[in-house]
Amino acid sequence: MTDGRNVTETRDRVDPLATVHTGTLGDGFDALIGLEYLELGPDRVRAQWTVTPSLHQPAGIQHGGVYCAAVESVASTAAALWLGARGHVVGVNNSTDFLRATREATLTAVATPIFRGRTQQLWEVDITDEQQRTVASGRVRLANISDTARLGGPGR
Repeated sequence: MTDGRNVTETRDRVDPLATVHTGTLGDGFDALIGLEYLELGPDRVRAQWTVTPSLHQPAGIQHGGVYCAAVESVASTAAALWLGARGHVVGVNNSTDFLRATREATLTAVATPIFRGRTQQLWEVDITDEQQRTVASGRVRLANISDTARLGGPGR
């Protein structure tokens, strides 16, 4: 059982705290790949996108970097929702396996926790097609950062 919510009906239902910690969901790089968040919660995040020719690599199948980006986005969003007001999260490792080539499909990514601790988190993300076949699977390790003012500063 998850306490996630469906967010496709209206984005007004997203908690302000969640927006503060994850940025504006669906904007930035997520928008470039067409990632749409369907469910948000501290124990599970679900998002989907449609494979289009603009996301293909030269062989005419989805570029592996899109899988990596989707894995990173949903894991980071879930981790941030779990950490809440205690800080921010930053990805420190992303290992994504590409299991099935995709030319056209609507794909769904689901992030679930493997480990959540004081200083780090580990999330698993499975990506499936419309027939529920796994097309990619990844793990993202994230650092929990409490002193967010130091992120990206000079000399760091």
